[in-house]
Amino acid sequence: MRKIKLILGALVTLFIMSCEGPQGPPGFDGLNGQNGEDAVNILGKVVEIQGTFSAANDFSISYEFPDTVEVFESDLVLVYLLFEQVDDPNGGDPIDVWRLLPQTRILDQGLLQYNFDHTFTDVNIFLESDFDLSTLPAGDTDDQIFRIAVVPAEFGTDNNIDVSNLNAVMGALKVDTDNVETSVLN
Repeated sequence: MRKIKLILGALVTLFIMSCEGPQGPPGFDGLNGQNGEDAVNILGKVVEIQGTFSAANDFSISYEFPDTVEVFESDLVLVYLLFEQVDDPNGGDPIDVWRLLPQTRILDQGLLQYNFDHTFTDVNIFLESDFDLSTLPAGDTDDQIFRIAVVPAEFGTDNNIDVSNLNAVMGALKVDTDNVETSVLN
């Protein structure tokens, strides 16, 4: 009998708790606060630099972000090397082939790697190898072209963006090649 009363009591309690009554009166509105400043929509940026690796610059190219490029510590900074240009099968202008750094090449002398590091104020692109870098031909060191993409953190966590593909990154950032700032470094 006691178990029946306990079960019946539990069912009555559940029934009472599951019932809803009419909605109560709305509460009072609070005081309006002062309007804040409009938010700034921070979008990614892509810049193109050209520079030469030499013994004089310790086989590194340094690029300081200008005031037009705002980089936060949480942003992704991606660097792409213009690896080659291929013929357009439709007879148009050559097509650029960009490769995400780090990029390793196997040469007769040994392994060569184009690599980079960055802060929120600059990017340093440098060569690493297991041989004397001064033996490199001009094609591997002179007038090298790089694109630096500053990708806001929320874009970087999107698994739908292939960061190894510069065109996909530029498309996600809504950056057209006409909007890419270019700089030639000494």
